[in-house]
Amino acid sequence: MFTGIIQSVGKIAALEASGGDARVRIARGKLDMSDVNTGDSIAVSGVCLTVVEHSVAGFTADVSGETLARTTLGRLRSGDSVNLEKALTLSTLLGGHLVSGHVDGVGVVVRRREAARSVQFRIKAPEGLAKYIAEKGSVCVDGVSLTVNAVHGVEFEVNIVPHTLAETTLDAIKEDSEVNLEVDLVARYLERLIHGEYAARGGSEITREFLARHGFIK
Repeated sequence: MFTGIIQSVGKIAALEASGGDARVRIARGKLDMSDVNTGDSIAVSGVCLTVVEHSVAGFTADVSGETLARTTLGRLRSGDSVNLEKALTLSTLLGGHLVSGHVDGVGVVVRRREAARSVQFRIKAPEGLAKYIAEKGSVCVDGVSLTVNAVHGVEFEVNIVPHTLAETTLDAIKEDSEVNLEVDLVARYLERLIHGEYAARGGSEITREFLARHGFIK
């Protein structure tokens, strides 16, 4: 688990394809590696990866074909910057929100504009994810915990303050850039809970009729 509070901006040192998978080597930036061990989890632009090798300079991780298909990692090249966060501990300050590092899909930045000293992004989410994104709820964008300011159909807006712009890769994002999205954990599990046994039998759509039949609305 992670918090979405970025600890360092690192760089892709190498990304080598191997069959349908890949191995990525990441330069740590200012990330403290003194307590990192083989098998630990580190979020790389929102993607939870397992450390298979490490040194004072950085770490290496394997990336599955599923992860390459569901995230932006497969589009990265040597020298590209990435957001880094080590897994939280029981003594970690939870400054953001609970983030699993399991990216749900890739969104596209449809607008970037200055808003005083901050920057406002409008991001288009994949259609299947939009229902989990709520105004004033939390969303993780490239590993960064953000508050949703507004929702317009499949698009939502977030505001990036100067500190976040300086300490993450978000300041480099332009219109048409792709970003990793992870929706709030509570929203996903709540949907599954509402479905109950219906989900176990293969049902997936929540309709007004479904909610009325099960007593959620009158």
